[in-house]
Amino acid sequence: MARQTRQQRQARRVQQTDGERPKTKAVDRARARQAQVRPGHVQPKSQGGQRRAPGGGTMRFVRESWGELKKVEWPNRQQVIQGTAVVLIACAIVGVYLWLNDEVWKRFVQNVLLGQ
Repeated sequence: MARQTRQQRQARRVQQTDGERPKTKAVDRARARQAQVRPGHVQPKSQGGQRRAPGGGTMRFVRESWGELKKVEWPNRQQVIQGTAVVLIACAIVGVYLWLNDEVWKRFVQNVLLGQ
């Protein structure tokens, strides 16, 4: 069976929207899974006109943040020293490169462009 073109697929969808779409178990399962993953935007029902106290989410935020910090795999002393050494060496290499580049361009500008 040849693949349908975009126009054929669009025409089929238009025909299906005019009539009833055939429902299958696969379609129902897919819609149920999609509803689980992306629930519709449901407005929360008011709680008898009462408002939540301000700052009530602060403690929840602190608890969740603390829980996330417990999950972090913190580096040990050797890893910190190695990481620091890598950064310092990289900074030194880039610094020397920029200094040399600056010296070359300074001489070029003074001797060639300004003609001194």
